[in-house]
This record gives sequence, C-alpha cells and structure tokens, in this order.
Amino acid sequence: MNVGCPKEIKVSENRVGLTPGGARSLVAAGHRVLVQKGAGEGSGFADAEYAAAGADLAGSAREVFDGAELVVKVKEPQAVEIAAMHLGQVLFTYLHLAPDPAQTRGLLEQGITAIAYETITDAAGRLPLLTPMSEVAGRMAAHVGAFYLQEENGGRGVLMGGVPGVPPANVVVLGAGTVGHNAIKVAAGMGARVTALDKSLPTLRYLDDVFGNRIDTLWSSEHHVEEAIARADLVIGAVLVPGAHAPRIVTRAMLKLMKPRSVVVDVAVDQGGCFETTHPTTHADPVYLVEDVLHYAVANMPGAVPRTSTIALTNATFPYLFQLASLGWKRALASDPGFLAGLNTHDGKLTCRPVAESLGLPFTEAATLL
Repeated sequence: MNVGCPKEIKVSENRVGLTPGGARSLVAAGHRVLVQKGAGEGSGFADAEYAAAGADLAGSAREVFDGAELVVKVKEPQAVEIAAMHLGQVLFTYLHLAPDPAQTRGLLEQGITAIAYETITDAAGRLPLLTPMSEVAGRMAAHVGAFYLQEENGGRGVLMGGVPGVPPANVVVLGAGTVGHNAIKVAAGMGARVTALDKSLPTLRYLDDVFGNRIDTLWSSEHHVEEAIARADLVIGAVLVPGAHAPRIVTRAMLKLMKPRSVVVDVAVDQGGCFETTHPTTHADPVYLVEDVLHYAVANMPGAVPRTSTIALTNATFPYLFQLASLGWKRALASDPGFLAGLNTHDGKLTCRPVAESLGLPFTEAATLL
C-alpha cells in the first residue's frame, strides 16, 4: 500500500504522524512510504533519516495526498488538506469531530474513510491512542497553570507549592481520567493543595488509595464544583465523553465565583471544552480573559513538546497503522471491534454515534459498511 505522511500545518504543531523507525518497518513489509520534506523536523527527525529508512520524500503536501492510499497524520485535517484529499482515501489521525461541523461536512463531502485515534477502544474499553497524549496534556496542564499563575504572565502571583509560612496554590481538577490523574500527579508533586472531582466513586476511591491525604476528593455535583472553584487558584478541565462534545461543567455565571486572575486550563478544548467560556486558542496566542479569569485553551497542547509527544503517540498508533497498510481498512477493522469504533466517516456516511448525536446528523452503523 502507498502510505503518506504530510507535514502538519496547524499553528505551532510540530508533531509528525510517522517516525523514521515506523517508515522502515512499513518499507520492510513491502509498502511504499511517502513523507513530505520537513515533516519530521519539528520532532527532531531529519529528512535524511526517512530517506535512509527507505521512504520517498515529497516536495509538497499535494504530492503526498495525490500519491497516498492511506494518509497518517497527528491533528485533524485543515480545510486545505481536506480539499486535497479524494474519494476512497483512508485518513488515520485525531479528528475530534463533535465540536467541528465544518470538518465533518468536509470529510463527508469528499467521501473520505476517516479513522479517528480518539474513538478506537481496546478490549477493556479504554482509549489506547488517546491515552499517550492525555498523559502528556495532563502533565503539561499543571506546568502551564503554574506558569500563568505568575503575575507577569497575567495570573494571581501564586506559587504552586507555597513556601514556609505561606500556603500553596489551590488546584482543582475536574475529571479524574487519564488527563486528570496525570494533572493531579504533577500538581501534587509541585506541592499544590489539590482537589479532584469526578462522578465515579470507584475512581475517587482509587485516587484516595494512590494519593492518600495528599489530595482531597469530591463527588462532582454542581454544588461541589461551585464550592471548589471559588477556592481555586487554578482549575484544570479534564472531562471527556468519548467521541462526544465535552459536557459544560462550569458556566459563565459560575466563573464569577472564582478569584480575580485565577487560571483555567481547559484540556477538554479538543472536544469543545468543559467551561462555557472556552474557545480554542493556539500556542502563538494561548490565553484570554473572561470575568477576570485567565483562560488557557490551546487545542494541541502536546504539540509544545513534539519530540516526547511524537514518540509517545506513534508507540501507540503504529501497530494499528501497520494493520491498515497490511490488511486494508475493511479487513483491519473487521478483525477488531475496538478498531472499528475508530471509523468516523466513510463514503459520505457518518459512522460515529456520539458525533452524529452532537451534530444532529444521520448515523450509519459502521459494521454495515464492511
């Protein structure tokens, strides 16, 4: 199969969908690999490494899209990329369609077979291709929050760990899945006073076993959220409903309860955000103020640490990519119900129920297309 990897064009996105090592494995299995020149430079992979692995180097993204049956990326395709794709082409990347009707329409109109990293599940129902970036984003969230709490960066001027005689920052984490757990781990490690909220009592029990009295846990109700954010210096949004728009946990009215120049880091922004006041930002212009609360809502947080992120991501994605290339998308997805859950669009049909429900569009059961 012809496998193509274009250079990412989202603002400040330096990850790449395929490493030279991955290219080498594909070539050794008899596939042709086409990589756009410069695609790996942001992650520290030179063109020469791809060439040495047996990949062909393309001078433009158009050359990659024209020559590839299967396109592997990191971030959702931008409008110009969707326009360059063609009927029947397979796209393997993060999509996050629920809050993005324009992208959804584009993929449907072009007849793209789009398989989303974030909706693939494993045998235990986990999200194996979302997990590595959730780990990165969760750990980054605490660091980013600490940075923006500094007065010169717009925050309250509060040190995460405090000092003797001065209490530490109050950090609230909404949602205790992979993102939340990693945010808690780093924030607690920095010495902050952490409160974690989640609707799953087993999850809260697990946090209590792991962290003990180093953190506080609360069942997530509107009352508890209001109480917690009113005390917070930093609130990290880490709520996820796989494939669907993130639930709005904090309304604009609730935001008024927060301290002046406190900080919000909404990691759920890729799925629409769990704050009513969230809108996506970029690494070039990451923050904005609403109700005197500083919001950080960069939609590709792990892109700030592309070397770590690319390696972590491709460790998880490559086995699936190899199956797609070796078996074709139909056989690969038919062999694994969790892999089939990744199919979001095919030949103008929307095949992810949470996306269809979020956007009010017709849904087609993926299994009927195999």
